[in-house]
Amino acid sequence: MTATAADLRARRILVLNWRDVRHPEAGGAEQYIHQIGMRWARAGAEVTWFTARAPGQAEHEHLDGMHVHRAGGPLSVYPRAAARLLRSQGRFDAVVDCQNGIPFFAPLFLPQAVPVVQVVHHVHQDQFATRFSPAMAAVGRLLEGPVARRVYAQRAIAAVSPSTRFELRHRLGFRNPVFVVPNGTAPVSWAPRDRSPDPLLVVVSRLVPHKRIELLLGALATTTARIPGLRVEIVGDGPERHWLQGLVSDLGLRSTVRLHGYVSAEVRDELLSSAWLTASTSAAEGWGCSVIEAAATGVPCLALKVPGIRDSVLHGETGWLVERPQDLGTALVAAVDLLGEDARAERMAADCRAWARCFSWDRSADLLAGVVVEEMRSTAARSRGRTPERRSARSDMAVLVGFRHTDPADVRTGLRSTDELVQHGDRTSVVLTGCDDFDAAVVLDRIGARDGSLQLADRRLLLAGPEAPPAPAPGVEHLDMEKSA
Repeated sequence: MTATAADLRARRILVLNWRDVRHPEAGGAEQYIHQIGMRWARAGAEVTWFTARAPGQAEHEHLDGMHVHRAGGPLSVYPRAAARLLRSQGRFDAVVDCQNGIPFFAPLFLPQAVPVVQVVHHVHQDQFATRFSPAMAAVGRLLEGPVARRVYAQRAIAAVSPSTRFELRHRLGFRNPVFVVPNGTAPVSWAPRDRSPDPLLVVVSRLVPHKRIELLLGALATTTARIPGLRVEIVGDGPERHWLQGLVSDLGLRSTVRLHGYVSAEVRDELLSSAWLTASTSAAEGWGCSVIEAAATGVPCLALKVPGIRDSVLHGETGWLVERPQDLGTALVAAVDLLGEDARAERMAADCRAWARCFSWDRSADLLAGVVVEEMRSTAARSRGRTPERRSARSDMAVLVGFRHTDPADVRTGLRSTDELVQHGDRTSVVLTGCDDFDAAVVLDRIGARDGSLQLADRRLLLAGPEAPPAPAPGVEHLDMEKSA
């Protein structure tokens, strides 16, 4: 990395997020900023959280090195946060404003000189209607789109996936610099898996409307007769559980499907260790956390091709992406048929583990620290009337460069804090963000690496960085859908 969590040492960072990890409704967004914040604190930053307060939660808490302050409910947390920002003039060196549908609009309540980085997991334009009245949904779409676009003009945004960045650009019209900072995942000690002798599908998911578990159940109703011995274990809880349990009975799946509800991490991991595959039928995600967690144990995923999930699943390598819900059943039969061959299953398991190893929380903490450091520099440059280098074009392009260099310190002086650098011996690889191949050639010349190689970064490189596993040759494990029909 050209910037790491250590670059925030002694800096005072405020995090705004509508929940914390101890909130009863905490999810992936809370885990994301918690894992990153605790690493910043460990590196010497002073990290303060402001968040909502659920019944029974303490108003103040010191948690994993961070100072957590709680006040307000799901909506009232926003005016409470605004009041706190107004009182904190000059108190913080940077603010990380986490957007969960409605951002905190931190720039409105802070001096222009305070750097603000917005973190976006996914765009909620379609989800507002599932939770609010038509009038409130319209307000939500307005706040997330045109209002936020104006308030956060020029401020850096960290998106958790290329899908989220695409939605920010094409649905919401943001022209800010948008950096991809993916989720990490917990390291898994590799051990030979005790795979079930019969086909086993394990799904770990919150049981909420946008996860669309009913699509999986509908597909199972038409395919179980073609997959002898199939078992489906669904782990997770939520408001849809009672309805889904009734649907299991109505579809005649009680002997095939079991809804466990909430289970311990040990029980979840035991189920995954014996699974043949997992599945995702979500309408959209920022990133597939459960998909990567399953991949870390060697379990591929069969998923509908939607934003976020299409980033976390490498089609034909770590699973398969299905275009249409009506093809899910046929694809499931084909996937089970393919995974029934031990050699193929082991090859996919190895690819899954290699992909999951690219995503660590240490790396995520360093990447987001780089965005914060870059925004600090850019804010200072704007205050002096200057345009920061490689910022004016707002380019989403990136280039992987490779070269031989013996002094990493010399290399870093010619790079931005958001460029990701990996060195193996005298060989250096860097993903240069916000530039094309022409800009990259200029950078190589500046750092004295004129004989370096250039490669435009694709989705795989944007997510996994310089150490991304190479793409396989054509003809990887695609599903034979016609054979399974």
